[in-house]
Amino acid sequence: MPTVREVLAEAAQALRGSGIDTARLDAEVLLAFILNVSRTDLYIRIDRVIPDNKLGEYFSVVARRSRREPVAYITGEKEFMSLSFLVNRDVLIPRPETEVMVEWVIERAGPGQVIVDVGTGSGAIAVSIAKYLPGVHMWAVDISDAALRVARENAHRLGVPDKIQFLNSSLLDGIPASLCGKVDWIIANLPYIPSAEVSGLQTEVSGYEPYIALDGGADGLDLYRKLVNPAFELLAKGGCFCLEMGAAQTNGLMKLLPEEKWGQGIQVLQDYAGLDRFIVIHKKT
Repeated sequence: MPTVREVLAEAAQALRGSGIDTARLDAEVLLAFILNVSRTDLYIRIDRVIPDNKLGEYFSVVARRSRREPVAYITGEKEFMSLSFLVNRDVLIPRPETEVMVEWVIERAGPGQVIVDVGTGSGAIAVSIAKYLPGVHMWAVDISDAALRVARENAHRLGVPDKIQFLNSSLLDGIPASLCGKVDWIIANLPYIPSAEVSGLQTEVSGYEPYIALDGGADGLDLYRKLVNPAFELLAKGGCFCLEMGAAQTNGLMKLLPEEKWGQGIQVLQDYAGLDRFIVIHKKT
């Protein structure tokens, strides 16, 4: 029977042959998943023998990765904000760059404030904020019931099910009228890929992630156009509107937030790669 060392080498070679840049890393993550150990444990016992039943399971998931299925969908989880989130093909896989916005909000939000996460998907944003800021009143909104099931499961898994109000709604349509003018933060990570560009994305994205979570219309801003006015009405004076966007959409989004209505002081935040990724603006006081 082959050892961990031998199996990793064979799997990495197979993944490289499929054009996967992260072949060795993916081979390690998938083997650790199948053996239910950490990647460190793989190397501590690099010459351990792998049982035949586990060997079959392993090369089955390697074959899935060779077809460009994302590792997160194979293992069923993805780390975000140092927390482990369940994911499946009903939700977009949380991206590391989104952590920039979540960290920015956590540093500035306070106890008792009302925060609405629009397009919550897996719940990565809402659950992370509820976990690290237990005193806030969190709403997690999504049009997909399937996505909300994943978000609720993540809230339970991470111990914050009672700190988040989950709502099936198209954007902000279902938010109670009683919250009008009383929300302190609205966070939106909506689909922003222009329709014509979706098919040209990596196969891991275009072939596996939910289309509804990617397609943002002709210029990628269709849903943001629908969101801006309801968000203005819902926010309290001085409330903060945080939007994730594509790197080339800064000017397009700014035009949706006219100074005469919102006031001055639009901030553009960059992601880890130094690209424009978020717009933050406060409602005029």
